[in-house]
Amino acid sequence: MSISPDTHILVVDDDERIRALLGRFLRKNGYMVSTARDAVQARRLLSGLEFDLIVLDVMMPGEDGFSLTRALRARMNTPILLLTAKGETDDRITGLESGADDYLAKPFEPRELLLRIAAILRRMPTAELAQPKYLTLGMLRYDTDKGELWQGDTHLRLTGTEQALLRRLAASRGQPVSRAELIEDLGRGGGGEEAENSERAIDVQITRLRRKIEPDPKEPRFLQTVRGTGYMLVAD
Repeated sequence: MSISPDTHILVVDDDERIRALLGRFLRKNGYMVSTARDAVQARRLLSGLEFDLIVLDVMMPGEDGFSLTRALRARMNTPILLLTAKGETDDRITGLESGADDYLAKPFEPRELLLRIAAILRRMPTAELAQPKYLTLGMLRYDTDKGELWQGDTHLRLTGTEQALLRRLAASRGQPVSRAELIEDLGRGGGGEEAENSERAIDVQITRLRRKIEPDPKEPRFLQTVRGTGYMLVAD
């Protein structure tokens, strides 16, 4: 993936050494980087600057990464990559449920961080799809060109991962899409336990998306589960 010279990343970590290392590494690989030591400083930067992605440590004094993620997700769609000190699946799922687009457990290889960042940026909506301009989902209208979901004149916020999921499913509307395909398209590879965790992460994202598009998420009408395969989007 070619990196735009103005791709701006915000790194939020209370450890000064890690902030400096990540800043130097990301700049060396072509990104613009700003850093913040805590949630308070991050909020100040976000109030005046626009970022393409936020790399956010979970374990910080004061407001932690999960709380900050939830607060940011309520008002912006900027993709968020969480850095967790723990590798347990529950912590990863908590991060995704908070609204993060991906997670990376410490310690990690710097190259893996680059790959995760590239995958997140790659799946942000950019290209137009060869399909109808709008899809109708009950009371909702999905703009396939812009990847936007509307209820009347109200724009419903979607995270970057939710946008990518809805785009992928809309492109194959009426046809089942396997979890493996969704994992590949959303940039989560691997095998064994990692693959199992990735499938669970996809299920979590589907559940979150259903809460936004389904009148009754427990009885999905539009985002249907295809037993033994994956998921399928059915528009009106």
